[in-house]
Amino acid sequence: MLESYVAGSWRTPTDGGAPLLDAATGEEVARISTAPAPAADAVAHARTVGGPALRALTFHERAMLVKELALALKQHTDELYELSYATGSTARDTAIDVDGGIITMLGMSSTARKNLPNDVVATDGPVERVSRGGTFLAQHVWTPLRGVAVQVNAYNFPVWGALEKLAPALIAGVPSIVKPAEQTAYVTERMVRLAIGTGILPEGALQLLVGGHEGLLDALDSQDLLGFTGSADTAALLRAHPAVVRRGVRYTAEADSLNAAVLGPDAVAGSPEFDLFVKEVAREMTAKAGQKCTAIRRAFVPSSLLGHVTEALAARLSTATVGDPRDPATRVGALVDHEQRDAVRDAVRAIAAGGRMVTGSLDTVVEGYEHGAFLAPVLLAVDDARFAPVHDVEPFGPVASLMAYDSAEEVVDLLALGRGSLVASVVSHDPGFVRQVVLGAAPFHGRIHVLDRDDAQESTGHGAPLPHLVHGGPGRAGGGEELGGVRGIFHHMQRTAVQGSPDMLTAVTGQWVPGSRRRTDGPHPFRLSMSELQVGDGFTSDWHEVTAEDISGFAAMSGDTFYAHTDPAAAAANPIFGGIVAHGYWVLSRAAGLFVDPAPGPVLANTGLENLRFTTPVRVGDRIRVALTCKALNPREHTDYGEVRFDASVTNDRDEMCATYTLLTMVLKQPAGDDA
Repeated sequence: MLESYVAGSWRTPTDGGAPLLDAATGEEVARISTAPAPAADAVAHARTVGGPALRALTFHERAMLVKELALALKQHTDELYELSYATGSTARDTAIDVDGGIITMLGMSSTARKNLPNDVVATDGPVERVSRGGTFLAQHVWTPLRGVAVQVNAYNFPVWGALEKLAPALIAGVPSIVKPAEQTAYVTERMVRLAIGTGILPEGALQLLVGGHEGLLDALDSQDLLGFTGSADTAALLRAHPAVVRRGVRYTAEADSLNAAVLGPDAVAGSPEFDLFVKEVAREMTAKAGQKCTAIRRAFVPSSLLGHVTEALAARLSTATVGDPRDPATRVGALVDHEQRDAVRDAVRAIAAGGRMVTGSLDTVVEGYEHGAFLAPVLLAVDDARFAPVHDVEPFGPVASLMAYDSAEEVVDLLALGRGSLVASVVSHDPGFVRQVVLGAAPFHGRIHVLDRDDAQESTGHGAPLPHLVHGGPGRAGGGEELGGVRGIFHHMQRTAVQGSPDMLTAVTGQWVPGSRRRTDGPHPFRLSMSELQVGDGFTSDWHEVTAEDISGFAAMSGDTFYAHTDPAAAAANPIFGGIVAHGYWVLSRAAGLFVDPAPGPVLANTGLENLRFTTPVRVGDRIRVALTCKALNPREHTDYGEVRFDASVTNDRDEMCATYTLLTMVLKQPAGDDA
């Protein structure tokens, strides 16, 4: 009997439950309760225990928890694989789910640590100067929502579906409640048991609800989030729930998707793109027995190539062995259950009314596995590319439809008939065709995968969502987005515009804002380790008077003899400069010479510049100096150094800003020789 994990304990249902059967053998794997799960208890525990514990940690600390959890789960992949076979998944299919989920967590953790501060608040965009004198500014900030992220998942990815939603929520500081689909809930339950057993996550950060969904949304309000993956009909029901409509629960849905692949006219038989197209369509039809939200359902090919593609695809699919998912020779395992197989059969019949079945059978039987829910790959040839069912009915199994088109304009129109999809592939080596199709199809797709001979070796494939790219699509695909790197994290947070003085914005954000107080009476900032350095610590250099020799010497040394630096007559005619000016890069180099403290110390390296702007030309006779101010401190986990960002501004003796930028440095956390 599958259990729920709620408020720190595993809870066993009191009813007898319903059986969950092995998709290939028909044997009972587990039992699942049909009684309502204790949703209200889980929501209350997440808000009062899990949320505060997560919000007490910084982005980097939460990201490290996600990384540690992913590495811990990686030690148990064999166990998860064994359970996954019962869902009908082969080892190759299970890798997409289990290993894919772990890789997604690691990717999200890395992205967060690279792009977010080691703090509990993040800024969004630059400081906005909303007053003439600069004493009243505004800054957008991100802070975690004070609720819970409830995820209602589909059966086809019992591990990845949970982990790809869990990772950004945890990093944002929001606890999660996982509600798995019943057909494969035993895999999710085992994964959550393993996760809880590691002791890595704070109590209340992760809970599991197994059983009926009644009352699940009733306890949610405007600080909570609901993420759904499943059918468009269920997505519509959830969207209409009072929690979403009236109480403002933040809702994201990933629903039906008639994903497509387009073969370019240049991809004639025998070309690399022709072979890539056939391979990609066949792979997407057979992986997870076609039970992937990103699987190719519609394949569009030029009329002149239709016969060649049909023949090549049929030949490739004929080698796809259907059978026991535990057998390494099996290419196509079972569908999750008989109900799903019957639904796919009905979808095939609806589409086949507009054409014919090229491969496959609706009565697939695997010897020795008569109780299994098997279906051989079905390739359909649809005579009329505008036949409505092919664009309306999603056969969620190993099924794809082939259709012909005659122009780029036509195939763009055909793609749009799907009314919104997660992903489309364009397989072509013709840049003009690719541009026309991508720009025409982009409004109807969340992701477009362009495949040709140049990127094929490293392409991650049509059907692979990546942690740093958005996963979702418009229209019938649900209209939502998941993942997308920091975008997925910020989905769990509130963006707020904070207005105030420079000092107050510095205090709120933890990042120095121009105009706020600087401390320049202490040691040079380059003499201070991260433990000693504070935001606002600064240094103002001596003046340097610019000479003609400075400019000519830099031109000779660098080889940059642009006329504005070397030709007085031409420079005088320049409408921007009106005479000889110093190189912008000389200004940067001289600024470094003015502010650098050269002796060995806590500063280890300069790793780059950001947001560089040259604002006022520097001329012979000008005096310039630089003000350096500690802008932000980002200590790194598990290293003895971290990143320090310095605001650098170069001004002239007329108090005009000549250049401004952010200097990135690596600095020791502790003074040299200090083991604290």
